[in-house]
Amino acid sequence: MRKFLMAAAGLAMIVPAMAQAMTVADFLAKTEALKAKGILAMGSPDITVLRNEIKGAGTAYRAKIDADVAAGRKPGSCPPPKGTANVTSDDIIAEFSRIPVAQRSKTSVETAFAAFMTKRYPCKA
Repeated sequence: MRKFLMAAAGLAMIVPAMAQAMTVADFLAKTEALKAKGILAMGSPDITVLRNEIKGAGTAYRAKIDADVAAGRKPGSCPPPKGTANVTSDDIIAEFSRIPVAQRSKTSVETAFAAFMTKRYPCKA
């Protein structure tokens, strides 16, 4: 019973954290911390956290485009087919770093990623 209560308490602390969107400030802070670790960063769970955050943002971005097309609206951007965009982590970090410091803690990774992709892959007129 004690193990169950401890597991339930741990889960109660994790679920709200998972539901909260990561901000650009948090994302950049994690990338800087990983860079500071150098080669030791390879074993850090934060690498998976950051990858999953970008993957989730990409999924939401594609879902928005698909919804716009399905509804007959012009999509906000026109990226190449999924899996063929030439976007690196350095590209994303550089773009996120261009966001003014005062806005980073107010901007979600999902919002910043969508803005980055819209800028990078505008629809041709």
